[in-house]
Amino acid sequence: MANKVKAVLIGGTGYGGAEILRRLLFHPNVEVIRITSVDNIGKKVGDVHLNLAGLSDLTFQQLAPSEAVAGADVTFLAMPHKTTAQVVMEILSSGTRIVDLSGDFRLRDPAAYAKYYGVPHPAPQHLTDGTFVYGMPELNREAIRKARYVASPGCFATTIALGVMPLAKGGKLSGAIHTVAATGSSGSGANPQITTHHPLRASNLRTYKPLEHQHIPEILQTLRNAGAAQDLSLEFVPVSAPLPRGIFATSFVDVPASTTQEELDALWKQTYGKEPFIRIIGGGRQPEVVGVSGSNYVEVGFTLGPVTGDTRRVVCFSTLDNLVKGGAGQAIQSFNVMMGFDERTTLAEPGLWP
Repeated sequence: MANKVKAVLIGGTGYGGAEILRRLLFHPNVEVIRITSVDNIGKKVGDVHLNLAGLSDLTFQQLAPSEAVAGADVTFLAMPHKTTAQVVMEILSSGTRIVDLSGDFRLRDPAAYAKYYGVPHPAPQHLTDGTFVYGMPELNREAIRKARYVASPGCFATTIALGVMPLAKGGKLSGAIHTVAATGSSGSGANPQITTHHPLRASNLRTYKPLEHQHIPEILQTLRNAGAAQDLSLEFVPVSAPLPRGIFATSFVDVPASTTQEELDALWKQTYGKEPFIRIIGGGRQPEVVGVSGSNYVEVGFTLGPVTGDTRRVVCFSTLDNLVKGGAGQAIQSFNVMMGFDERTTLAEPGLWP
């Protein structure tokens, strides 16, 4: 490709930034022209992300947002929420496309943002006016094709929503969803904390933010947009698990007693049969983290329980890599769709086995 897309990464020293670079440095249609950060200034990419040693001469720079995006066709934002919104406001008029990995522009309800992120949104008009398209290709592919600004989904939100989305699209999702989801330590970021320090994490399980996680309104918004009933609710307990990468979600949903295995098999196939990164797991096996770790793939499956009164319980399983399909990979997938590239570009390789 003669004229490659010029890409900038703002916030490049975290695990998400590392994963974006691991993919974009090998993207045949992209030239990464600049990487900015607030730490490790002047260091080469490979001095911070050791797996990228020798693959790029770029160094981390500290620049004002307007300087950082100069000459960029697309800007990837890999910064914490709250910080990101301020940067976005400074570059919206620059002409660069934006793919934002933070939670700052995913929600449409400013009140929900204030409740779950702890501060009022600095630009609530951009939540309600559709400036940002929600970057889940399995739900919004056509809108992403036309977008200039994409809000890439959260890791738990992607895992849980994709796990039960066939029920939403089939008109069978209403009332309460109960979900427990275990996540790897990389989701807590590159800077060590007491809850992510290896001696305390490696042989431990613990919950955090039970029933209060910030992805709850995002999941409900996504599922309602997919066709779920408006009375939908979610009780979600996240679990900190002793693995570096991966999320495994188990969601419990009640459906009408008349629902059959064949009906649900058809819903899952109709929803995901043509999706390049979704694997429907069955035949006696259930999704596993090891099947997707290091990749952009998602494994989904379900078990249909017996009739109890006028309902049947469906247990939905879903798993993905929190840094790839739950983060950088999905952002690049949406970027590919937005730019008219093959959606699988630089994402098609499988994960590691074992």
